Amino acid sequence: MKALFLAGGLGTRLRPLTEHLPKPMALVGNRPWLEHLLLHYREQGVNEFVIAVKHYRELIESHLGDGSKYGARIEYAVEKELLGTAGAIKNAEHLLSDRFIVVNADIIHQVDLSSVLRFHSAHGGAATICLTEVEDPSHYGVVEQSDSGRIVRFIEKPKKEEAPSNRINAGIYIMERRALDFVPAGRAVSIEKETFPLLIDNGSGVYGHPIGGYWMDMGTKERYRQLHWDLLDRRFPAKIDGKEMEDKSIWLGDNVRVGQGVLFVPPVMIGDDVSIGDRAIIGPYAVVGKGSRIGNYARLANSILWDRCKVSAGAQLNECIFGTAMRVGPHILHEAVCNRILEVQRR
Repeated sequence: MKALFLAGGLGTRLRPLTEHLPKPMALVGNRPWLEHLLLHYREQGVNEFVIAVKHYRELIESHLGDGSKYGARIEYAVEKELLGTAGAIKNAEHLLSDRFIVVNADIIHQVDLSSVLRFHSAHGGAATICLTEVEDPSHYGVVEQSDSGRIVRFIEKPKKEEAPSNRINAGIYIMERRALDFVPAGRAVSIEKETFPLLIDNGSGVYGHPIGGYWMDMGTKERYRQLHWDLLDRRFPAKIDGKEMEDKSIWLGDNVRVGQGVLFVPPVMIGDDVSIGDRAIIGPYAVVGKGSRIGNYARLANSILWDRCKVSAGAQLNECIFGTAMRVGPHILHEAVCNRILEVQRR
């Protein structure tokens, strides 16, 4: 079975970090999220992938390549213009298997794929929508289901007290190729607003299956920051590179140079080839990207730095997010979000 990752859009709500790169290539714990995603599905037995690309596709292709370094095979479906969720799937149809997985690649999640596949095989319908449960469904499209799990209808952003459930579309689907017979080619089509309602109405069979586990849309700087705190606290159990120190919750990459009197306040994640000046204080909740330089007496807390950032001596950062290759002067900064990204880990 193949997995199709929808990675063609830009993360407009995460700007300026994603001003010049696809949102799925935003770094999560010093690694592009799209790479985390591929590894997660690879661990569950998927080894053939199709990635739908549009904006800055060269960033994705140059980083992931043909997938051989991950023990996988990757093909690319290029959109000349944005085609929406269902349109992007239709555009990739010639590369897909008779049954395939579709993943909105900017959604942070971990899924038990075997459970979803067993459910899909048992009901025999055209599609299974993975569902996640939220406390307040009024900001999402909510599903109404029969006792068998068949989806009867979608209700867009209902009042909390009027919602038929707290289950929403998690952005992960198992689909049969026959479902694509109902998707017109060559134009933008929404799977949520057009395709699934049509498949429900014509009796093709659309079912929903709760996935449990971690789920988050990282589309705002607040959620992007929270995602990293969840990663550091291990509520989100994605792989963290580097060696964990005996003090726990302090991860150091390879070739990290630590000056005299440096204080780490966990949790902290430091990437490869980072240098930290004398008497700097790092943490709590600090992520420092590969190749970064932290000056003497700098203080860094509740902040995320992407690769190759330079923080001057004496600078104090709190609740800041800095993109690749940013230079931060000797200032006190609070809640800054800056970006100067030209490329993502091309080296």
